[in-house]
Amino acid sequence: MNHLPLTRREFIRGGAGLGFLAFSGAAPAFLARSALAQTPAPERDRSILVIIQLAGGNDGLNTVVPFTDDRYYKLRPTLGLREGLLPINDDLALHPACQPLHQLYDAGQLSIVQNVGYPNPNRSHFRSTEIWETGSDSDTSLREGWLGRYFDNSCAGSPQDDIDRDPCAIHLGDIVPQSYLSQQPHSLFGMRHTGRINRGQDPADLAYEKLLQADHIEGNASYLQHTMMNTLVTERRVERIIRGYKAQTAYPGTRLAQSLKRVAALIHADLETRVYFVSQGGYDTHANQLFNHQRLLTELSNAMQAFQKDLTQHRKDDQVLTMTFSEFGRRPAENGSAGTDHGTAAPLFVMGSKVKGGLLGQAPELVSDPKDDLQYSTDFRSIYGSVLDKWLEADSRKILGQSFDHVPFV
Repeated sequence: MNHLPLTRREFIRGGAGLGFLAFSGAAPAFLARSALAQTPAPERDRSILVIIQLAGGNDGLNTVVPFTDDRYYKLRPTLGLREGLLPINDDLALHPACQPLHQLYDAGQLSIVQNVGYPNPNRSHFRSTEIWETGSDSDTSLREGWLGRYFDNSCAGSPQDDIDRDPCAIHLGDIVPQSYLSQQPHSLFGMRHTGRINRGQDPADLAYEKLLQADHIEGNASYLQHTMMNTLVTERRVERIIRGYKAQTAYPGTRLAQSLKRVAALIHADLETRVYFVSQGGYDTHANQLFNHQRLLTELSNAMQAFQKDLTQHRKDDQVLTMTFSEFGRRPAENGSAGTDHGTAAPLFVMGSKVKGGLLGQAPELVSDPKDDLQYSTDFRSIYGSVLDKWLEADSRKILGQSFDHVPFV
C-alpha cells in the first residue's frame, strides 16, 4: 500500500499537482478544523523507548576494548588502545572517550550487551541497516520495520482518530526510519535536529498555510487535508514545547545532544508518544579512525549522560529506556589506511534508571588470522524481544515472527 509522507517537507516536495491525490481515499471526509480540539490527557506512567542509531558501523573492539588479549594488539598494531582505558572488569575496558558512559555504568544505569549481530552477516551498509531496522533474517527482505509492526499490533486507533492524538512515534531528521514503516497508517511525526522553522520566508510554508486555510475539502482530497492539518497542528505544538523547555542540565552543542534535548522536552511535556528515533552518523571509519572514533564516542557519551541527567532531574527517568544500535561492527584487523573495514558483531548500550546494568552477553572470541572476522554471540532480535516484552509490554513473537531468548537488561 502507499504510505503518506510523514513530514511537512515531504508533503510539499512530493505533493505537486495530482501527486497529492495518490495518498487519498484511505479515510472518509472529516471536519478539518476539529484538529484544534483539545487532545486527551496522556498516560503519565507509560514506558518510552528512545533509539540512537550509530550510523556507519561502530567499531566494537575499540569501544569495549579486550586489553588483556595479545591478539587485539597484534591485529591492531597502531589502532590498539593502551592508555586511559576505563575498566569494566579484569579483561575489558571502555574507550577513554566514554567517561560519561562509564559513570553511568558504575551507577547501574547502563547495560553493555556484548557481541551483538545475526547469522550470515551482510557487510553492505544499506542491506545490514535494513536487516536491523526490519528485524529480518539476512536472507529475507521485509518492508515493514520492527517498530512499525509494534505500532500495528499495539497502537490502537484509526487514521481519522489520529487527528486528536499525539504521534505514537517521532523521529529527528527528514527521513522516516525504516524501523517505523508499517502495514497500517499511524500518527508519526518528523522534526529537525536543531533550529526553528522560519515560516514567513519559506515559499513551501506559505503554500502549506494557504492550502490549510482553504475551505473544507470533500471527496478524494479529504484525507490529505486531514493529514496536513494534523501535521501543522503537531508541528506548532512541538515548536511551542521545545521553545519553552527548561533543561535541568547543560547539553553540549553537538547535533546529537541537541536532538536528545528536544526529545527530553517532549517527554517532559507528557506527550503520548511511545518511541523516539535519533541518529548520529560518521561511524564508517575506514581511515584515520583514532581521532574520528574518539570524537564520535565523546559526542555520544556526553549526549547520553546529559539526556539521562535531564530526565532524572525532571523525574522522567523511570519511564525512559534508551538503546543504541549500529548496522555492524568493524573488522578485527586494521587496514592500511589507519582505519577498519566493515565487520560483523559489536556491542550496544542500553541506558535507564530501570535497567539492571552491567556487562551482558558473551565477549567476542578474537581471531588470529587477519582475514577472519568475529562470530556474533547475541542475536540483535533478542534485544528487540526483550524491549518489546519487558519494556513496551507487547507480544514480541507476533512482531518478530518467532521467539528469541531475552537479554536481562530489564
